[in-house]
Amino acid sequence: MSFTSPFTSPFTAPLESTEQRPAAAASARKTTSRQLLWGTLGLLLAAPLAFGAVEPWAIFVLQAGSCLLFFIWLKDQGRDDAPAVAWNPLFAPMLAFFAFGLVQWALGLTAYRHATSQELMLLVCYGLLCFLLTQSLDRSSLSKVTGVLVVYGGALASFALLQGLAPNGRLYWLRTPSQGGWIYGPYVNHNHYAGLMELLVPIPILLAFSRHVTQVQRWILGGAGLVMATTIFLSGSRGGMVAFTVEALILGILVWRSAKKSPYRYYGLGGLVGFVLLVGLLGGQALLHRLTGVPGEAQGDLGIAMRMDINRDCVRMFLEKPIEGFGLGTFPVVNPQYRSFSTDNFVNAAHNDVLQLAVECGTIGVALAVWFLFLFYRQTLPALGGWKSSGTAALRTVCLVGVTGLLVHSLVDFNLHVPANAAIFYALCILGTHPGWGDDTLQKPGGGRRRHRSEPTPQAD
Repeated sequence: MSFTSPFTSPFTAPLESTEQRPAAAASARKTTSRQLLWGTLGLLLAAPLAFGAVEPWAIFVLQAGSCLLFFIWLKDQGRDDAPAVAWNPLFAPMLAFFAFGLVQWALGLTAYRHATSQELMLLVCYGLLCFLLTQSLDRSSLSKVTGVLVVYGGALASFALLQGLAPNGRLYWLRTPSQGGWIYGPYVNHNHYAGLMELLVPIPILLAFSRHVTQVQRWILGGAGLVMATTIFLSGSRGGMVAFTVEALILGILVWRSAKKSPYRYYGLGGLVGFVLLVGLLGGQALLHRLTGVPGEAQGDLGIAMRMDINRDCVRMFLEKPIEGFGLGTFPVVNPQYRSFSTDNFVNAAHNDVLQLAVECGTIGVALAVWFLFLFYRQTLPALGGWKSSGTAALRTVCLVGVTGLLVHSLVDFNLHVPANAAIFYALCILGTHPGWGDDTLQKPGGGRRRHRSEPTPQAD
């Protein structure tokens, strides 16, 4: 008679087979990768809700969260003898720019070391978030990430629209800004809300015309894009209106050229008519006055004349230190010495990201930024020809359009000095150049897609 015990112990349990170990490790690694992806995406999308992450507590949460996620990635990599690190071509100029800022701080080339150290910590935060995205993204997560961005943008625009129709001068109808401002959505500054929408609105608009969605999804995407675009105009941001117009022209050309002999052209024209009617109905006389009235200071918004004065002062500051600049983050400290006008407003930024970069980092910093943008556009421009047939090409295209729109707006504002917008800007740059998407965005001269030998032959629709 034999007896089999139903219990096991560490001493009697069978040893794990060598086949089970790699499978368990791969499963654990995949779980960690998903956690890192959604944790990073959660931080990026929570930042705008925290008033754009401009307050110290919000900046701390963004920085602490990125560091925590990075430590989780390090712990996961410790399981392997040879950790795998994915490389994005944009990392090179990003690291070079951080090194230059570190040299400014270490050698005393900055006018105010504390301000430079604060900017360096923000750069570390942006860099970690971009690094984590690169390590955790893969082709299987493409549609999920895109869906989250569409739902988030549409929901936030709907909230902003509702708050704009029933305002009480408070953020979320609860909090009164301590220094005033022109509230729209979760932002104190309406221009920064417009900047966020510029980054996100190309996603639903372009995908609505692609062949990768159903008819129901097409209408949902079109509706989300319509609401997001409308709120840019209703926010009253003239820079946002110009930037979105540039985006709309790019998107219109892409759709018009690829939608020959199809109803998509009529969908686009219908969307344009609906947009004009919605903006006119909800904006009314206030928007008309904003567009045609004499530019000036209103609700804390700097007038065009003062912005031009600041631009001229920036040129004089740049000529003072044209090579290395005054140091990262030092513009509000140094500017009063060169100010050519009087104002009761606190000028905390140049309202022109390009000129502020030139003032703070000189020719070296501008050259590094040009290097960054050159690599970005070199990677994303080939995708313009295949956005309709390729999901990854569509993603690269919407990233290109969104980044271009914010760069246009940055000529008259400082969205790249708002942590929430800057973090999402860099994240879109990383998404657009992510090496894991493959090369199916490249086009043959005849318009066909260049296919690897290892890829299966695509099936006919």
